[in-house]
Amino acid sequence: MATFLYKLGRLSFRRRWSFLLLWVAVLAAVGFGAASAPAAPDDQNSMPGIESQKAFDLMEQRFPGAAADGASARIVFIAPAGEKVTATENRAVIQKLVTDAGKGAQVASAVSPFQAKAISEDATTAYATVTFKAKADDLTDADKTSLEHAIDTARASGMTVEVGGDALATQPSAGGAAEAIGIAIAAVVLLITFGSMAAAGLPLLTAVLGVGISMAGIMAVASTFGLSETTGTLATMLGLACGIDYALFIVSRYREERTKGHAPQEAAALATGTAGSAVVFAGLTVVIALAGLSVVGIPMLTKMGLAAAGAVVVGVLIALTLVPALLGFWPNAVLSRRTRGRGHTKEDTRNNGGSRWARFVLRRPVPVLLAAVAGLGTLAIPVLDLQLGMPGDEAKPTSTTERRAYDALADGFGPGFNGPLAIVVDARGASDPKAAVATIEKKIAATDGVVSVSPARFNSAGDTAVFSAVPATSPTDEKTKSLVKTIRSERPATEGATGAEFEVTGTTALNIDVAQKTQDALVPYLIVVVGLAILLLLLVFRSILVPLKAALGFLLSVLAALGSVIAVFQWGWGASLLGVETTGPIMSLMPIFLVGIVFGLAMDYEVFLVARMREAYVHGDGPKQAVVTGFRYSARVVVAAALIMMAVFSGFIGAGESMIKMIGFGLAIAVLFDAFVVRMALVPAVLALLGKAAWWMPGWLDRILPRVDVEGEALTHRSTPPTDPGSASDSAPMPVPPPGPTPVLVPDRRD
Repeated sequence: MATFLYKLGRLSFRRRWSFLLLWVAVLAAVGFGAASAPAAPDDQNSMPGIESQKAFDLMEQRFPGAAADGASARIVFIAPAGEKVTATENRAVIQKLVTDAGKGAQVASAVSPFQAKAISEDATTAYATVTFKAKADDLTDADKTSLEHAIDTARASGMTVEVGGDALATQPSAGGAAEAIGIAIAAVVLLITFGSMAAAGLPLLTAVLGVGISMAGIMAVASTFGLSETTGTLATMLGLACGIDYALFIVSRYREERTKGHAPQEAAALATGTAGSAVVFAGLTVVIALAGLSVVGIPMLTKMGLAAAGAVVVGVLIALTLVPALLGFWPNAVLSRRTRGRGHTKEDTRNNGGSRWARFVLRRPVPVLLAAVAGLGTLAIPVLDLQLGMPGDEAKPTSTTERRAYDALADGFGPGFNGPLAIVVDARGASDPKAAVATIEKKIAATDGVVSVSPARFNSAGDTAVFSAVPATSPTDEKTKSLVKTIRSERPATEGATGAEFEVTGTTALNIDVAQKTQDALVPYLIVVVGLAILLLLLVFRSILVPLKAALGFLLSVLAALGSVIAVFQWGWGASLLGVETTGPIMSLMPIFLVGIVFGLAMDYEVFLVARMREAYVHGDGPKQAVVTGFRYSARVVVAAALIMMAVFSGFIGAGESMIKMIGFGLAIAVLFDAFVVRMALVPAVLALLGKAAWWMPGWLDRILPRVDVEGEALTHRSTPPTDPGSASDSAPMPVPPPGPTPVLVPDRRD
């Protein structure tokens, strides 16, 4: 591995124009493909394998055309204090709004509350429903004008008017200015780390290029593989994160090799052969984590994972080829001013912050280990109270009309009104379908927790019916979840008595089923991802305990991060500091996203940091000195990479949507825990206590595992720095070591 990548890096440096033009051609090709490809399909929220999806599919089959997918707006009217919506003046205002709204070219129907009897018991609240022919994303500003003008007119009369639904809903922002600030902070961190504008800009440039290629590629094949616009969200995030990290580590190693006296071309080759090997295996762990999302069984999630995995592969290829090629154009620009000002390079073997911190941990491994485990374990306690769901309008800020409409409907019609359950009855097996449906209606209406049921609606064949049941509690309440379970658990007796079958669906039931499905898939996902990663790390480190330590450390950090998310967004601890106005269940896909993304980044830090320790150990350092050496050369760049990721993810905390805040906060704090607590404290403490045992592997396993030279051991026999650093040149042939035994001590790992 190291030898192959060494040759690749050397070739990229020498043939820099060829590799640069190659990547430009790739960008142009995928860009042309994206521009000429058909539009991406709409998001498909199909969730195979769950009851609510089966019921929805049955309803579409038996009621063709009934499940219209056009946009809708639910307009909520609240009468002024002391008045009722049924008053003559208020009634006239509502009727005028409905009439004006129905004049829109794309409006399919506009139903007034007086026609649908959608008025609260105290007559202070009512709602009208406006349905469009087109989907929300396809509506133009002109299509919405009639409705918006009618709403403004009604508000001018003194009546409170709020709007729910998706027709006029504002799209959530991904962070806006706060995200831009995060990227700016990343640039500052790179500049401080490298002390060079070129060195700071190169990782950002190559990462942006990689994301551009990946996104254009996704758009080019979107129609063929059914990839929606949201599929690329995860690819963009991880493509940028990993792209910066991978280029960062290779540039850092290039600078290190230059300080050892190597010529630019040789330094680029060595950096690609050593740091590049770590990049390959770090990238493989990320790809494993993302491809493992298919275990969950949700098509959208599988597509997002595979698309993001493709973006990471592109990032790895760019780091291994384009980065050394760009170093060939500006071999000295990425060096610090102090290094360039010397006129020659000299290796700096003095202690730095990384080596001093490592020695501190090595002197006190037990207290550091106990403090890290206790701290992360305490933060993980809230995971025991994890409640999954899919927050809707109730999680939006009160500044949005959707949230105010939700609250008004809950106040006027009850908290369960915003999340009715849909009951689909298949009465083909019943001797009297209507009597069977009536029996099922009465049974569900009598269930504790059900406020009311609507009259059943039959299909044209008369063998299938649909009716709704309104719970007494809100859609995200745990009591609603229990109600759905109760209805389903009591179903066999009812079906046996009537001969008809029924299933529970609707948005509320769908969210409950998705939450349960993802929760059930979390443990298998962890087993698959962590298991495959351990096997991969066995090849990298030739050790039994180091991969196990890496996996256990990751579990600690991700559980602590998930516990912190629960404490803030479910329990409400410190929620006001992040601008979270409403607490509730954690987004169903959040744990899966957190595990997948953080696992990839955590293994990045593990490979880059511990690979340098193993490299030092293989080259003759004792176990503790290898830890110090690894920290001397890698700690600074790992810290920089972690700070960059935290800055980028923290940008999402500034978003208006609670779910986006949750993702940003969870990822940022997970990187904080994993990079600074696990990798910087727990890892050196464990290695100090294990000593030589950390690098032990059974002889039989060592013999059967394929050997991959990640630490560049083979390269030490091929290249030595020139005697006079100032005389090195790009065109000089690779120096050959003098005859005789190589002065490199390689300990026998099987002792």
